[in-house]
Amino acid sequence: MNEAPISIHVISDSLGETGEMVARAAAAQFEADSFRIERLVKVTSPEQLRSEVEGHCGRYCIFFYTLVDAALCAEMEKMCQEGINGVDLLSPSVSLLRTVTGLQPTGEAGAIRRTDEEYFERIEAMEFAVKHDDGRNPEGLQEADVVLIGVSRTSKTPLSMFLAFKGLRVANIPLAPGTDPPSELFEVDPRRVFGLVTSAEVLMDIRLERMRELGTWVPRYADREAVEKELEEARALMRSIGCLVVRTDNRAVEEAAQEILRHVYRMTPTND
Repeated sequence: MNEAPISIHVISDSLGETGEMVARAAAAQFEADSFRIERLVKVTSPEQLRSEVEGHCGRYCIFFYTLVDAALCAEMEKMCQEGINGVDLLSPSVSLLRTVTGLQPTGEAGAIRRTDEEYFERIEAMEFAVKHDDGRNPEGLQEADVVLIGVSRTSKTPLSMFLAFKGLRVANIPLAPGTDPPSELFEVDPRRVFGLVTSAEVLMDIRLERMRELGTWVPRYADREAVEKELEEARALMRSIGCLVVRTDNRAVEEAAQEILRHVYRMTPTND
């Protein structure tokens, strides 16, 4: 390829945010700066759609589209049959959901962005997580959907925020040597409590880096013997509670969160 970066045009009858995310994920599989993403948004008619496509069709002519309107989808499919390089990112998924469930899509462009009850629930969950971060306000633990416990630097706060964004009310409790956790923790349903653990090596590295960042030194905070003892005491508490243990070492926050979410969803009644 002599022309770089190559344009990937994202076409949408809304704002094109979903299409851009997919386009960026696809482009990331290639050498850096091979592609650039350009959004063509708020398309409202087949005529406008054809004009946008023809006006931006260069040598490679690559289009990712997320069109909800049936007339726009039909026009884009027609242009693809005429030789445009396009991929429909939305219709196959919507079609699968319709076929499997028998439910009918609303055909509403930008539906993912509408302000609804779910949006306000996420805002409330984020506020709850902030209010109950790092052991604060333990009297509210009974209201939590999820309670995370673990020693310092086991990703309690990042996981809390990630799960809160999913709409769950999350509290997290630090387990510090020589300090008992709040009594309210033992009144929470163990199925809603998740213990976060990591390896001593990973924890030591994280704590050393943290002290370097802060320009300070905390005695025994990153010493192997102290760290191993701290982890063992935490595991003993988790066993006494009977909660699920989740490893966070060498895992992305999203990966650990998905393990927790699977167990939370199992406790939630469904309409299946």
